Amino acid sequence: MTVLIPFAGLSPVPWKNGGGSTTEIAIGPHDAGFEDFEWRISLATIEKDGAFSLFPGVDRTLALVEGHGMTLEIDGEPTLVTETEPVVAFDGASNVIAKLSRGASTDFNVMTRSERCYHTFGRRRLSGDSTASSTASSTFVARADVTVLFLAEGDSLELRNEKERIGLVRFDAVVLEAGSTWKLEAGQGMIFIVDVWYHEDEQDEASYE
Repeated sequence: MTVLIPFAGLSPVPWKNGGGSTTEIAIGPHDAGFEDFEWRISLATIEKDGAFSLFPGVDRTLALVEGHGMTLEIDGEPTLVTETEPVVAFDGASNVIAKLSRGASTDFNVMTRSERCYHTFGRRRLSGDSTASSTASSTFVARADVTVLFLAEGDSLELRNEKERIGLVRFDAVVLEAGSTWKLEAGQGMIFIVDVWYHEDEQDEASYE
């Protein structure tokens, strides 16, 4: 089943450690919390230096969306998150301290519980000919058990196939039906792609509503 998630309808919630807030975009199962989710996707704005929450048994990916980025000290080792190197993956059990570069940073976060599933993260840029006001198009196939597309940059994105047509504006997301094929169209846009794969013995129980 295809599920559109308008960002305008979402509300922020406190971080696990109370040090900030995050807007949950999608979670599996749909009624899970911080302690029992299998996978979780969120958008957070970090406004000051501080520690990340600990999530033992969870694999994490963070991608810069807005701002000048930060330095993450992961178990004491510094890693830069910048416009040129915007993505970092780390263990949720690691001690992570964020030190902002120049002002607030808005970041896209993916978490998967390793005993149940794992994730891959990718980015796809669509760029039309702005002088001709044209749109760029790309074909996309949802191959994972759960596939989520998130419009990180750009005013709008249209997904269509023979059965459906879906429109997204910036920060909207969509959960795609496994195996479905789509044509993506946008004037200018950066799409974040999250694929969640359940381990073989867990596949029959995988779901999102």
